[in-house]
Amino acid sequence: MKLLLLSNSTNAGEDYLGWPRKLIQDFIISNQLKTAVFVPYAGVTINNSDYEARVAEVFGPLGCKITSVHRSADPVQAVMDAECIIVGGGNTFRLVQLMYERNIMDTIRRKVLNGTPFIGWSAGSNVACPSMKTTNDMPIVQPVSFETLNLLPFQINPHYLDAHPEGHGGETREQRIIEFLEVNRKVTVVGLREACALLYNNDELELVGNRPMRVFRYHTVPVEYEPGSDIDFLLSPVV
Repeated sequence: MKLLLLSNSTNAGEDYLGWPRKLIQDFIISNQLKTAVFVPYAGVTINNSDYEARVAEVFGPLGCKITSVHRSADPVQAVMDAECIIVGGGNTFRLVQLMYERNIMDTIRRKVLNGTPFIGWSAGSNVACPSMKTTNDMPIVQPVSFETLNLLPFQINPHYLDAHPEGHGGETREQRIIEFLEVNRKVTVVGLREACALLYNNDELELVGNRPMRVFRYHTVPVEYEPGSDIDFLLSPVV
């Protein structure tokens, strides 16, 4: 498999897909990509065509032409024909709902497992996991299942935050993940901070970007890993 999984698309004050632009360019070049199918379904407050145009403005100058899956009368065939698959961020519940309704969840999984490159950010990275259960999003719709692409044996929590704002009485992100682990004890969760990404290429996993990530396991003190650390242990299931 060849995966580029970004925590977020944009840092405050930067251009859209600004911080990962070099990562995307390198991924395109290394995989000799000329075209890609884009899945826009997470973009609840932006329509599919506008979302497609926004992404195309970034990928086009990098030599990769984007076509959104919503333009096809047969989304499954569009995915089957794809040279690369890109899944954008937004609301994970809506994304998963429509991926199932359009019957592309299993098709994308098979394509990527057979070597088709995959790029995702935020919700698009979350769906690369076994389930969407570590999303931060509000359940604005009810998908038929929380199970997702299962491309990796661990969960990602995109946009991971350490902060506990003054006056905030709710749970921190860490506490929410600990709740998840209490009932999913053999699952590893990667807290992927903004301006970070996971790059998977032919059985090797690498943290890239500007900040460390945090790894959570049941009844274990969370551990920080800097970019360039050996994190291939994440590819082995918890025993």
